[in-house]
Order: sequence, then C-alpha cells, then structure tokens
Amino acid sequence: MLPELGLFGPRSVTWRIQSDPVMWVAAFYALSLQSLHPPTMWGTYQNSKLFERRQAMARLFRTVDFVVIRTFGSLAEVERAGGRVRGIHARLRGRNPETGQEFRIDEPENLRWVHCSEIAAYLRVAQRAGVPLTDQEADRYVDEQRRSAAVVGLDPRYVPGSVAELDGYFQMMLPQLRLTDEAKAGIRMWANTPASARLVPLKVIYPAFAMLSLMLLPGWARGIYGLPSGDYEALDTAATAALRATRLAMLAAPERYRGTETQIRYIARARRLMREAQPNAA
Repeated sequence: MLPELGLFGPRSVTWRIQSDPVMWVAAFYALSLQSLHPPTMWGTYQNSKLFERRQAMARLFRTVDFVVIRTFGSLAEVERAGGRVRGIHARLRGRNPETGQEFRIDEPENLRWVHCSEIAAYLRVAQRAGVPLTDQEADRYVDEQRRSAAVVGLDPRYVPGSVAELDGYFQMMLPQLRLTDEAKAGIRMWANTPASARLVPLKVIYPAFAMLSLMLLPGWARGIYGLPSGDYEALDTAATAALRATRLAMLAAPERYRGTETQIRYIARARRLMREAQPNAA
C-alpha cells in the first residue's frame, strides 16, 4: 500500500462503504449502539462535549473528521490523528456512578465496544441502504477495519475479523447492555440540539436521522430502548424503505451539503482515485 493512500486505498471495501453519504445515518446508528454499554456511556457523558448542548454539533463534526482522516488520509495523517486521540483517551477517566469506581477511558473493552458498534453501524446501514456488497465483501470490510482499531490503540487481534465474529461479539455482550440515565439524557438532547443560523436545517435532519437509526437497530437493541423488537417484518421493511429513500436524496444533493469541509474534500479525492482504479478506467 502506498503511504499516500493510507490504511485502505481505492480497491478496498472500506472506501466503497464509507464514501457513501448515507454514512451520516450510520453515525447515529453507531451512537445508538455505543450508548447501550454503561461504561462507554458514563465515560463519554462525563468527559465529552458531545452531550453539552451548545458544543454538541461541533464535537460531532470533529469526530466525523477524525473518522474521515483515519479512513481516507495518508499514513502520516492517520498517525497524527490517531496519536492525538490516543493521547486524549490516555488522560481521561470515567466513574461508575453506581459504585464510585474509577476506570480508564482507554480500557480495551471500552475501546472494543466503540469499535464494534461503529463498524456494525457502517456495514448494516450500507447493506440495508442498497450499497452493493457480497457476503465475502462484508467479511472483508470487517477484517479491513482491524486497521482502524489499531489507530485508537487496540490490538487488531482483539477485535472481530468477520461478520460472524462481529455478530458473536454482540451476543456475548448482551448481558452487560442496558439503557442508563445518561443514555436517555443524551437521546433527549440530540432530539433538540442547538444550531447556528447556518446549520438550522440540521435541527430537522439530525433528529430524523437519529429516529431512523433507532428503527434500523437489531431487535435486541430496539428492545433495550423500549421500542418494538423481535421479528417485526413490517417495521423492518418500512425502515429499509425510508433508509433507501434517504440515501437517494443524499446522493442527489449537491456535494457541499453532504458533510463537513474535511469530509467533502477527502471523499472527493477518494472517489476520484476509486474511478481511476477501475479496470476500464481510461
């Protein structure tokens, strides 16, 4: 892999999935899953500006930019961004409000939960939105994302490398998952996040994305949120239809409305490189 192409490159499944604008819905799906792990939620709520009303939008955009650089940046850019994140995580501590016990934010189990929730979100949203993926490509995507895990300080061998392993991990974690008061407060806040005049449309779009992401969650996660769970074919069909319509609308929208400046710039470059890497490219 050439250093300027970063961790993945134009022939990767990662670039194909994460260059799609429907990943904005996946971001809220990831937040919804991550919020169900109490230590992750406590640590985030106690340390992150993601749950401070006046700073939440800016904090979300910084997270988006980190993911974009990690995915599409050069190796040097990825290492700089990863080093900053690892340094921040190493300094932070969370506290279990029920026991008073303090814990490190960068404990491997916390990092693994965040990683697996993020990767499951990107993959499942892409599949249901209609991004063409074979089962083999889905497995390849999960395996590629071990490189992302290493950027935040995880041993790549400690995270799932296939869809079956990813699903097995969530089944293993089920007994530890629940909806904390902090998670409920975060959901209420994101339903009415303040925005500057320039970003006022996001006050409508982001709550809609958040609600759609909850509908797209697997049945066990919807059940924890107190939503219809189990085998609800009509609900799943409606959620998939809404997601596909959302993706079509986002694909039709001008590039400048699809994300942050950093996101637009890096993804535009990635799409150009992917076109050039196609066998029939001129």
